[in-house]
Amino acid sequence: MSDLAVRFRKLWDEIAPVGRDAGSGGYLRYALTEPELTLRGWFREQAGQRGMPVTEDGNGNLFAWWGDPAAGDAVLTGSHFDSVPHGGAYDGPLGIVSAFLAVDELRAAEVAPVRPVAVAAFVEEEGGRFGVPCLGSRLLTGEIAVDRAAGLRDAAGVSFAEALGDRPAGADPGLLGRFAAFVELHVEQGRALVDLGAPVAVASAIWPHGRWRFDFHGEGNHAGTTRMADRRDPMLTYAFTVLAANKEARLRDAHATVGRVAVEPNATNAVPSKVTGWLDARAAEPATLDGLVEAVRAKAAERAKRDGTELTCTQESATPLVEFDGRLAGRLTTLLDAPVLPTGAGHDAGVLAAHLPTAMLFVRNPTGVSHSPAESASDADCAAGVAALARVLEELACR
Repeated sequence: MSDLAVRFRKLWDEIAPVGRDAGSGGYLRYALTEPELTLRGWFREQAGQRGMPVTEDGNGNLFAWWGDPAAGDAVLTGSHFDSVPHGGAYDGPLGIVSAFLAVDELRAAEVAPVRPVAVAAFVEEEGGRFGVPCLGSRLLTGEIAVDRAAGLRDAAGVSFAEALGDRPAGADPGLLGRFAAFVELHVEQGRALVDLGAPVAVASAIWPHGRWRFDFHGEGNHAGTTRMADRRDPMLTYAFTVLAANKEARLRDAHATVGRVAVEPNATNAVPSKVTGWLDARAAEPATLDGLVEAVRAKAAERAKRDGTELTCTQESATPLVEFDGRLAGRLTTLLDAPVLPTGAGHDAGVLAAHLPTAMLFVRNPTGVSHSPAESASDADCAAGVAALARVLEELACR
């Protein structure tokens, strides 16, 4: 094992136990809860050990600076700590750990930045607690209204403002204007690099994607005394909609997932009065995505009429097609001699790409599985990712 891989493992082991569920082996690192707050404390400690001052933007995002924070023309890197329910270890934290190690690599080589480097820890990237993905980067860039963000609530009814301890500050053009580029390193959420036999890739684009809430209203009733012919059961409409989403996505070579559902009153012996399902839809092209969602909505509405139920469909978030800065991606591809891959997964990089030159690096995931305890990456590949990120930071910030 290389010296860099050993140092990666040592630093990785410091955070590996935080928020891990003993039963599933996955992580429960929801934004601004105890595990994520512990990791934010670790972030400050790591920055302090490196003499990197930490600033906050009032939206929950942290920035550790190598160089003068006020100098401008900075290169931003980093990722997020929060997880999906029972998610994998690498999605998010790998980019932060790698960023600190990349700074260490450059310092060990006695390479000094001529423009600042900032390591970011963005808040609520997954949307696992408050329902809106990339919330921190959306607030920083002004892509979500402060009032809406402040009022978002988790399953326990706690608002984002309450969890944050203050009303979010919203867009900060002054801070955003200090950054000249953003490079996010992330574990690959697929297995293309396994098939290509490469440890690291450069991203080309992020598929357009979004989340839609389908509320099905029916009539709650007794499971044992209500005749089948008399029922207005929203669970039937919901079940049909899940199958329709699967079919429509396959017809379009797109992705549709209903991974979350809420039922009222949620009793075994009661016909539900309401079922809510959340659709995650993604496609390579915006028109394909629009057609997919409309087809699912239309089929759900038609089925609702047959079932005697009512449907309300609400878009909760939307991310357009993101094509990363071609010049920057080309520069990094040549620098690293790495393959180029698109991705169907959303990232803070996808939000920031509309505001400054942005690129992504992917590290090989041998299982190809993500948002699951089976997500993984070898120490050797993680070290290759750190080395690649160090070369990128040297190219962008030290020349």
